[in-house]
Amino acid sequence: MSGKRESVVDVQGTVEDGFEPVRDAFAANFDRHGERGAAVAVYRDGRKVVDLRAGTKDGDAEPGDPTAAPWEPGTAQIIRSATKGIAATVPLLLHQRGQLDLDAPVGTYWPEFKAAGKDRVLVRHLLSHRAGLPVLDTPLTPAQAVDGTSGPAAVAAQAPAWTPGTDHGYHAQTYSWLIGELVLRVTGRTLGAWVAEEISGPLGLDLWIGLPAAAQERVGRFAPVEPPARPAAAGLRVRPKQSVADAYADPASLTSRAFGAISPAPDENAPAYRAAELPASAGIATAPALARAYAALIGPVDGHPRLFAPATLTLARTEESAGPDRTLLVNTRFGLGFMLHGPASPLLGPGSFGHPGRGGALAFADPENGIAFGYVTNGMQPNVTADPRAQALVRAVSRVVG
Repeated sequence: MSGKRESVVDVQGTVEDGFEPVRDAFAANFDRHGERGAAVAVYRDGRKVVDLRAGTKDGDAEPGDPTAAPWEPGTAQIIRSATKGIAATVPLLLHQRGQLDLDAPVGTYWPEFKAAGKDRVLVRHLLSHRAGLPVLDTPLTPAQAVDGTSGPAAVAAQAPAWTPGTDHGYHAQTYSWLIGELVLRVTGRTLGAWVAEEISGPLGLDLWIGLPAAAQERVGRFAPVEPPARPAAAGLRVRPKQSVADAYADPASLTSRAFGAISPAPDENAPAYRAAELPASAGIATAPALARAYAALIGPVDGHPRLFAPATLTLARTEESAGPDRTLLVNTRFGLGFMLHGPASPLLGPGSFGHPGRGGALAFADPENGIAFGYVTNGMQPNVTADPRAQALVRAVSRVVG
């Protein structure tokens, strides 16, 4: 008789031979880490090798409730800041096509942006969180945040919090209006429309930045979930001299102001918010769609040619910003729009690039191992870049490919 503890969750889906540790880790997340409903997918060399789901569709459903809707194969979820990595593909592909110069001043494409001493802010500064614009002097209301004009106008008028290009700090919310308006000025299309027409449509992805009404019923409700107790040093908990918790609690801190650029906090389950094109925080996706998107960045998928040329892939994961982050108060690493592997956001290895979402979601690619990974959850836990559920899955993938 085996002494191994059987999981109480019914895990659905498939894993290829050799990837069973990912299934074990996924099941263990429900037993050990308070998971309510989630899905994980992994591609290797352009082929799906893991596609798992379990739990309830809605994060506010009581565990074990027989009337709760289950997580179905097509269940999608808000991915918060994991949206940033998908959004970053757009300016990089525009650069690849010769439509956008990463070293040009943003004002070349968006003249109004030159105000308040921002005439020397470069496109690459927006992508690498070096523009000095993580906060707004006057936060936007939820209605203003999604109206398509108030956000771009606010960041265009905003004076930088530091000399652009000299330091970095995570642009938690303002990334939406900075990158979204840049793409609109260059292409005449919104970023969400560009993703739908150039990425999601051709690749058959259940992935949206701006959820269409027809897909609303497929999306589960996002809810806060209290995690089991864990060591204080895990994830983004403390830094020398000042705790991250104190910074979030201080309304005057750069940290609090960056995450509070929309105030009061929007209802992320509201149809209007889901339909909004907020490239920093409001993307909606299934786990297989996220993994497939990243697989397509690094190689062919089902006959579709790779999206990133070798030079563009190098740009995506070449370090642009590293060291103490003025917003997150830990050491972070960024390429052009993507977070890179490091202590604050462990991915598969040194060459990995992608983006976590505050509260759980994670998507990334590791070209050296041919791996693309997507994880989504409906249970928001208090982690910014290193959620223990996602990290358990990453470690399982590492054991398989290592």
